[in-house]
Amino acid sequence: MEGSRLWIQIPSLFILLASLLLSHTKTTLSDSVTPHEAKQLRDEVREMFYHAFNGYMDNAFPLDELRPLSCAGEDTLGGYALTLIDSLDTLALLGDRQNFAASVEWIGKNLRFDINKTVSVFETTIRVIGGLLSAHLIAVDDATGMRVPSYDNQLLNLAEDLARRLLPAFDTPTGIPFGSVNLLHGVDKHESKITSTAGGGTLTLEFGVLSRLTNDPIFGHVTKNAVLGLWARRSKLNLVGAHINVFTGEWTQKDAGIGTSIDSFYEYLLKAYLLFGDEEYLYIFQEAYTAAMHYLYHDPWYVEVNMDSAAIVWPLFNSLQAFWPGLQVLAGDIDPAIRTHAAFLSVWRKYGFTPEGFNLASLSVQHGQKSYPLRPELIESTYWLYKATRDSRYLDAGRDMVASLQYGTRCPCGYCHISDVEHHKQEDHMESFFLAETVKYLWLLFDLAVGPANLVENGPYKYIFSTEGHLLPATPQISLVREHCLYHGAYCRSGNQRQTHFMSEADNDKQESDDSRSYETTIRDTTFEPTGVSGLIKGVCPGLNHGQKFGISYVHSADEHHDYEIIHQKESTTVQSHSVMVLPSQSSDHNEDRRTS
Repeated sequence: MEGSRLWIQIPSLFILLASLLLSHTKTTLSDSVTPHEAKQLRDEVREMFYHAFNGYMDNAFPLDELRPLSCAGEDTLGGYALTLIDSLDTLALLGDRQNFAASVEWIGKNLRFDINKTVSVFETTIRVIGGLLSAHLIAVDDATGMRVPSYDNQLLNLAEDLARRLLPAFDTPTGIPFGSVNLLHGVDKHESKITSTAGGGTLTLEFGVLSRLTNDPIFGHVTKNAVLGLWARRSKLNLVGAHINVFTGEWTQKDAGIGTSIDSFYEYLLKAYLLFGDEEYLYIFQEAYTAAMHYLYHDPWYVEVNMDSAAIVWPLFNSLQAFWPGLQVLAGDIDPAIRTHAAFLSVWRKYGFTPEGFNLASLSVQHGQKSYPLRPELIESTYWLYKATRDSRYLDAGRDMVASLQYGTRCPCGYCHISDVEHHKQEDHMESFFLAETVKYLWLLFDLAVGPANLVENGPYKYIFSTEGHLLPATPQISLVREHCLYHGAYCRSGNQRQTHFMSEADNDKQESDDSRSYETTIRDTTFEPTGVSGLIKGVCPGLNHGQKFGISYVHSADEHHDYEIIHQKESTTVQSHSVMVLPSQSSDHNEDRRTS
């Protein structure tokens, strides 16, 4: 046991040392960003978008993505103008009616998905279905100021057609989808049965919106079933691993973290609640978040641990973790978000970019993870923290990021990947998410400082950002009032241990209007103890855990032989936990729309 404790403590010491050393990393020496400079930076970011967008349209369209060094194009996903689709709502956000309308019209007339292509379910959903749905909701609505008069639901029809071509991927014993599917022939018999947690659990927003717009519940059903399939196979510590077998439900990689292969699983739990009002997602998020903060958080960093034992596997910062402070803003947990963002920003300032991996033990770039592929996650969190705090340090951080991108990644026809952050070597590739997210969050950051006049801050709806940065509005059609009442009541124990029926105010109203209906919920027997998560929603019994409320229980694996009592007693894995609450609606000046990674 002593050896095990030492294994935990030594990485913790390295993490502390990393925090101390990186806190002395050079920061900007210039004065804080002024309102005038913020306007200049906003305009500069707008120019960055058009340098890349026009470079794509002139040199790569209708191929998927731009090669910005050689000024050529390449098909990387399915061969259907991926970068244009991913750019649609950014065009609308910038108020570019001409390019937005022309792009919507071209896609409606020319895009088809009846092609013999095997595509990623995850990437196709977040980039293509999400891009089409977001643009549809903007183009069809007068209230957005960007309605396209000639538009007749072509993008919605395309999104539905594409989603139906992805549905065969969900035909598995666990409900967790295959990672890839052929758009003509379905799932290949040789398709891998291993998928990532993020890949299986980051589909609910796009498919859920599609169900509401088409009045077909199948899309929302299969994606929620996938989330429940993953969560039912969590460990006793409420941690999920990185990769799972979609047929057996066995974890093939048990590393638990908030970064690579898992990140957006957490993100979509909270955002599915925020967009749809489905309380089941909220309770799962609360439990998952509490476990992450307890076992993964080593203030201000996050590590990867074994999902069963909580033993540290990697004392590593990876760039996909950088979305987490932004998610914490949505959850209302601001203080740790501020500290973690500062730590992650210190890595950016050390190299000019965030490498894919930074080893907290060696204080160096992780071998084989030296690249920066124009990722948006740290910029995204910078935007959300500025939105929440209005602290000028986040504008200063944004200025540094613009300078890094302009100096290190700008290429003749767009912006290049950096293959090595230590030597700033450029690579001839530009992911579509650079236009969907990276420049979008930078522009929103500075526009917010100037005095926002954009669709997100001043539009007719509150918006949730998908993990690809696409705008999904909380319209009445999408955020149906009845969806906030999926949980119709539960049996709460009174002081004398008799079970009494507990009703929410909404349920009481419903029962008064329709006495013939019963809203009682059957509770399954469960084998685990209540978690003590307090009920944040009226109609919830504080003494019940989410398994008792919703009937979500564990699927035990055959090799669970761990002594969890000993695990919980390990001082080395004890980290301060944080309560979670959802921020209430605020004035337009501090409106937390509800956004994304």
